[in-house]
Amino acid sequence: MELDPLLLSRLQFAFVVSFHAIFPVFTIGLASYIAVLHGLFYRTENPAWDRLAAFWTKVFAVVFGMGVVSGIVMSFQFGTNWSNFAQASANFLGPMLSYEVVTAFFLEAAFLGVLLFGRGKVPQGVHLFAAIMVAIGTFISSFWILSANSWMQTPAGVELRDGAFHVVAWSEAIFNPSFWYRFAHMVMASFITGGFVVAGVSAWYLLIRRDVEANRRALSMCLWLLLVLTPTQAVIGDFHGLNTLEHQPTKVAAMEGNWETRGNVPLLLFALPDQEAQANRFEVGIPSLASLILTHDPAGEVPGISAVPPEEQPPVWIVFWSFRVMVGIGLLMIAVAVAGLWLRRGGRVYEHRGFLQTLRLMSVTPFIAVLAGWIVTEVGRAPWLVYGIMTHAEGLTPSLTGGMALFTLIGYVAVYAVVFWAGVYYLTRVVRQGMLPEEERDTVDGAVHRPKRPLSAVHATFENDAAPTWRR
Repeated sequence: MELDPLLLSRLQFAFVVSFHAIFPVFTIGLASYIAVLHGLFYRTENPAWDRLAAFWTKVFAVVFGMGVVSGIVMSFQFGTNWSNFAQASANFLGPMLSYEVVTAFFLEAAFLGVLLFGRGKVPQGVHLFAAIMVAIGTFISSFWILSANSWMQTPAGVELRDGAFHVVAWSEAIFNPSFWYRFAHMVMASFITGGFVVAGVSAWYLLIRRDVEANRRALSMCLWLLLVLTPTQAVIGDFHGLNTLEHQPTKVAAMEGNWETRGNVPLLLFALPDQEAQANRFEVGIPSLASLILTHDPAGEVPGISAVPPEEQPPVWIVFWSFRVMVGIGLLMIAVAVAGLWLRRGGRVYEHRGFLQTLRLMSVTPFIAVLAGWIVTEVGRAPWLVYGIMTHAEGLTPSLTGGMALFTLIGYVAVYAVVFWAGVYYLTRVVRQGMLPEEERDTVDGAVHRPKRPLSAVHATFENDAAPTWRR
């Protein structure tokens, strides 16, 4: 059997990106949450906020480290598997990736050390400033990465000359037609992910009656946040979908499972897309609702997948079902947030075991939704690497063989399995150890005991830190 280097390279990049994506989407939201906790402690001096900040900073350190390790490989793959694309897009993507390093990585690296190891050693205001800078750094990093990805989806501000993209308008290339929609959608997803994870962990602590006061505060904050952000995400997603309809109509057609350009398109709840037959084998839908959502007219015309040749069509069943997984989880999130509001009467939200158990389970769903969303975005673009201009086949490294691609894919899977196991192991220890008890102290000659390495915090925990002795 002959191995296809194109298919294996796409699988390899999909695996690496999927593995990496779950970490930034969590750390972006969590970094902002930690900054808010530090701000509340700075203003109120309530030790509950300090204990929450110390605990979630440990979680952030582990997840951030996993994200850095898994993300480095992605840039290497441009040279190893996609050298034609790397060479063609170097005039734009090269500066974009370097901007991320200069503006985001340097900022995060400088202030992350202060955030992790400065507790009790720097003034409280400086510690708060470091937390804010780390949070800003995560936003800057996502800005450049999403701009680059959006440019591949909706290329603008460039000309293709002699096989290379030449930037003719940097502002148009950076702020390309889909960038702001994609950026807003991803940032909102990060906040929602962080909110559900914190809510899930806080719910577990409340179930076992541990650190009740602090976790009540954390859960309450998250539920208010999710009550606002989950429906807001649905609105942003609608605008993003309309933008995609304008610039990538085939992707939207695949999302809707609509094969022929027509009006009165139903919103399909279930279907079995058959790409060979260019039709759906079985459909269950709501009449005209897809047309109403996409065109604001029940009789509005929606483009069909068959409007483009079969070789330019994405794998419809993957896009179709991934979109429904994402939307279904989003609706479930809204329902849980509304249930939290209803249970606030009489303080039942902190005591209702069924709801707390639901929150524990929901802490995993944002990651599934994010992965499903990325599958829709990336698979729905196929076969284009740069939409409408360069295909995956054209961007592939010419000398790459199927055996080479398979070897590296197996290597990445093996290495990332170890990274994932180690990360889950450390995170489990962090969560089981919990927050620092106020009454416990562990000092040597009056000095606060601190780990010498970030992951050492899992064993030499903040639980035994001395009370803060700094002054504003």
